[in-house]
Amino acid sequence: MAASFTKSTARNIFYGGSLFFILLFLALTFQTEQDFPKYDNHENLTVQAIRGKKLWEVNDCAGCHTLLGEGAYFAPELGNVYTRRGPDFIKVWIKAQPTHAPGRRQMPNFHFTDQQLDDLVAFFKYTSGIRTNNWPPNKEG
Repeated sequence: MAASFTKSTARNIFYGGSLFFILLFLALTFQTEQDFPKYDNHENLTVQAIRGKKLWEVNDCAGCHTLLGEGAYFAPELGNVYTRRGPDFIKVWIKAQPTHAPGRRQMPNFHFTDQQLDDLVAFFKYTSGIRTNNWPPNKEG
């Protein structure tokens, strides 16, 4: 058996395997590029949602929260907060921070204006419309 495995055989296995996996990679890349428009929510991206995203970034909300799985795990996932809590709750909750509840981590009060709160809610509404294949797995984030 060992005598039949030559350098030529090894080279053919290497090149054949490499070609196979390169073609597989290209096929999966093509499929992903074709499917991507089905997953994003670009038709609902508004100027208000863009301003909300800017607030999210400037105030480093991802330093504590996750959004669609990206960010820190110190505070709840907010990818589905719009659908599970609604816009009014979000605004009231942000305004009420910190709650001073004993034994709980506290979010600082950022002193957002009503317009900024509306922008954040629009951003959360936009992110809740992104097709995420059931992420987060826990409804409560």
